[in-house]
Amino acid sequence: MKSKTYRPSSNDPVWLEEGHRINEAVFCETFMSTHKIIFCNGSFFTEDGRVTDEMPLRSMIYEELRDYASSNVARKVGNILDLLKLSAQVDNFRPVTNCIHLANGTLHLDGSFQEGKPEVVRNRLPVRYNPAVAQPVHWLRFLSALLYPEDIPTVQEFIGYCLIPSNKGQRMMVLKGRGGEGKSQIGVVLSSLFGTNMKDGSIGKISENRFARADLEHILLCVDDDMRMEALRQTNYVKSIVTAQGQMDLERKGKQSYQGWMYARLLAFSNGDLQALYDRSDGFYRRQLVLTTKDKPADRIDDPDIAEKMAAEAEGIFLWAFEGLQRLVRNSFKFTESDRARQNRELVKRDNNNFFDFMEAEDYIRLKADACVSSKDLYTIYKMWCEENNLVALKARSFSDAVIANLKKYNLEHTNNILNSAGRRVWGYLGIEALVRPEMPTSSWG
Repeated sequence: MKSKTYRPSSNDPVWLEEGHRINEAVFCETFMSTHKIIFCNGSFFTEDGRVTDEMPLRSMIYEELRDYASSNVARKVGNILDLLKLSAQVDNFRPVTNCIHLANGTLHLDGSFQEGKPEVVRNRLPVRYNPAVAQPVHWLRFLSALLYPEDIPTVQEFIGYCLIPSNKGQRMMVLKGRGGEGKSQIGVVLSSLFGTNMKDGSIGKISENRFARADLEHILLCVDDDMRMEALRQTNYVKSIVTAQGQMDLERKGKQSYQGWMYARLLAFSNGDLQALYDRSDGFYRRQLVLTTKDKPADRIDDPDIAEKMAAEAEGIFLWAFEGLQRLVRNSFKFTESDRARQNRELVKRDNNNFFDFMEAEDYIRLKADACVSSKDLYTIYKMWCEENNLVALKARSFSDAVIANLKKYNLEHTNNILNSAGRRVWGYLGIEALVRPEMPTSSWG
């Protein structure tokens, strides 16, 4: 066993001072000269990407100290780690969006590949680049059984989109089925592709917890494998993640908010739609890619090992996804979207806002260029239509917002020059005719 007694030697490290004292500042300088490491926004980054567990880093420091520290070793390691956060601190570490860092090198979007790990990176995927790898037959067969053929390119592009730290696509994806189709197996496969760059999460939690966004910092993909069916009470947090194009204000419990890079993409598996309780804006629904699965055949026998078989094809799945990313980039980040997918999104929008169905209720109203109706009468007719169809009516403000947001769609004009039944000028709409007479309130005069 080695003696822990200090004996000056020319072979001693430069950070070891007389009296067996460790100069922690010099140790950090030496450590940084032999290891590629930086510290930014609360995390260490190395040539392997973000350090998600500091224990291996502590072990590296301990291995260098063990022959020279005889007491309070754990405390010394902790002190050095804290000091290293200051020594390795950088003000900004911008995401790089024109390449993908892999286990054996860096693949650029133009298809060129550079072997090795020459620099510190934000994200590095655990999969190797192997252009000669066989096609992922289990994966492709699984997708063909799960999805309609015209929707598979959309999934290919979305998974490829998640390979780079960019939100230029401005979309999230909801994969919807009745249950039992096996759609959540996709999440298991993606975990083997993304490793620690993917996180399991909850769309509902993101929408209601202001601290949840910070948990997605540095993450490429957040998967909600069983999205809950309750409508979101607020949508601004979710929309801000989907559309983030730079740094945003992030907050962790008990700490001062700060500016951090957000590029996590959202993927949800569900038996229903992603709805909002109050937000009926077109923007909320426009950001969703909504795909529906095929019905599960009654005689299908499931393979209990399918997830493991597909995960073993990670290198081939990566090439497949990279092909989708290249196509997406060529199309200026505009996703391939089938007629079915577009119709799915429109149905989700209509289900949450019966205003659109009302505007097609030809027994109640009619679009007519030379007609007009007051705002009050139109809302009264709308409530009548809801009551007679056993539907919940929007609040007056929400209904008015919906009409104004869709003036162009229905060729309407909002004006304060409408004459009501009492002959007074009020707000209303040109281009729409009432086909039923709003019920008049009962007079209270004798």
